[in-house]
Amino acid sequence: MHDLLIKNGTVFDGSGTEGRIADIAISNGHIVAIGQNLGEAKDILDASGHIVTPGFIDLHTHYDGQVSWDDALQPSVNHGVTTAVMGNCGVGFAPCRAEDRDKLIRLMEGVEDIPGTALHEGIKWEWESFPEYLDALDSHPRTINIAAMIPHDPLRVFAMGDRAVFNQPANDQDIATMETLVREAMDAGAIGLSTGRSDFHKSSDGGWTPASEAGKDELEGLARAVAASGHGVLQAVNDFDMVRPGETFETEFALMEAFFRAGAGRPGSMSLMERDFAPDDWKKIITSTEALNADGLNISFQVAPRAIGAINGLNCTFHPIMAFPSYLGIANLPLAKRVEKLRDPAFKTQLLSEKPIQLSGDDSPVPPLVDMMIATFPHLSEKIFPMNRHEGSVDYEPSSEASIAGLARDAGVSVWEMAYDLLLEDEGKALFYFPVYNYTNMNYDNVLTMMRHPKALPGLSDGGAHVGTICDASFPTYLLAHWTRDRMKRGKAGIELSRAVQMLSADAADYLGLADRGRIAVGQKADINVINYEGLSLGVPVMVEDLPAGGQRLLQPVEGYMATFVNGEQVITNDELTKARPGRLVRSGVSA
Repeated sequence: MHDLLIKNGTVFDGSGTEGRIADIAISNGHIVAIGQNLGEAKDILDASGHIVTPGFIDLHTHYDGQVSWDDALQPSVNHGVTTAVMGNCGVGFAPCRAEDRDKLIRLMEGVEDIPGTALHEGIKWEWESFPEYLDALDSHPRTINIAAMIPHDPLRVFAMGDRAVFNQPANDQDIATMETLVREAMDAGAIGLSTGRSDFHKSSDGGWTPASEAGKDELEGLARAVAASGHGVLQAVNDFDMVRPGETFETEFALMEAFFRAGAGRPGSMSLMERDFAPDDWKKIITSTEALNADGLNISFQVAPRAIGAINGLNCTFHPIMAFPSYLGIANLPLAKRVEKLRDPAFKTQLLSEKPIQLSGDDSPVPPLVDMMIATFPHLSEKIFPMNRHEGSVDYEPSSEASIAGLARDAGVSVWEMAYDLLLEDEGKALFYFPVYNYTNMNYDNVLTMMRHPKALPGLSDGGAHVGTICDASFPTYLLAHWTRDRMKRGKAGIELSRAVQMLSADAADYLGLADRGRIAVGQKADINVINYEGLSLGVPVMVEDLPAGGQRLLQPVEGYMATFVNGEQVITNDELTKARPGRLVRSGVSA
């Protein structure tokens, strides 16, 4: 008598082979048989007309604070994710002494756009060391499984104190201390180590992140410690922006090479995306990394299946008129009051007669990119698009005619006036979509090239982060719906469904070294999705106020998940959460 039979579904097992009709028997949280006539079960789920896949693994999230107060882990659980890796980009909350908690909150608030008030109120701080952090995570059940990277920023602060925050170089003793802490974390089950070197990552005070200025010796020391543990991965986010004096793509890539070579024997991954201001860098990253892999390294690319974009609106973190003096005078009013003021024709005339002021600076959390975007809005408006809340769906690969600039041309008004009026729709809740990265040529042809690379891994969803700007935890759903179905229906190239499932499951599990998940096979954990493939769809994101201290975040409606099972228990039924909380901490080197 099995616990559960999933019958009559088309099973895509994660191996990359085509789907086949089969039944799946589950007992004690594991898959125990696959085929036909598998006997009886306490519960039976008829998956006729649906596809059945392994649970998806999201390699790049930022639930580091949210796991402390939230057992649901939305939105990831709603998009087929059954295991989420957090602690990416070098930011997180462990290890951490009591006197450094505020430093790390300011870092997370600035880098990942998570309200500091929510973090202050929500985090329970049941730890100081990284092993204690893992034990705290392990003591609380949740919907999905989680794994944690040891992040470079808190590691540096723990070892160096205030010197880390003021961007001072690490000395030999500092590096030795960090190496010891990394080994301690890896021995306790950390899934790997992450570092972040983005020039757009700043704390809420406007300061650079501690890890962003780390030198070669420090990076090598951290990687050596991971390699010495015999398990885990290395993860790096790097913009290769060349904003520092004397820096070039080659000098920055040389640091990444030193990092990964010092960790030789352990898999690594780097972020890969197309940027307008350096449109060919993604090709250079691929070519340079391929040379390292040919020399014996094992480095993958974390690739997003759509644009790395920003959702703008009056209720979001950013929007086009936020830097106008008249708007700054009402910015702190409730939304309804702001909308009332903005609808005053005299106020509109006054605001549109002004010039935006600079918002970024040494003491500002606003990154310079925001000032650049506002200053060049008339040009950028060619690739900023209203999200149509009334049709209930989002086109993430739109044409220029649908842009604010295109709509302004049709209406015979300025792009500023068009943006102003559109922001007031839906009582001020209207949203704009700005594909910052991965949309230089106004299509996803280059994204397809990245995703088709044999070392590509779906990543960069930032689930739990940038909560007032993005809702990219929906990446797994988008990869399935757009790339394997909708794009090909439009006559454009896409990705085979079997390959997409493999990327979201087995490829991610293999990269992490987790042999117990990622495939539908006997002996694997029963992390499984049952999906109405033809009905799979994403709605327009909505802003909700469900964070601690009344904080806001964007969630994206989704349809198509008939069932999601984690460790054999059903956490999603017809797109809705159940009360089951079977998710546990995944410890690298222990559960693998």
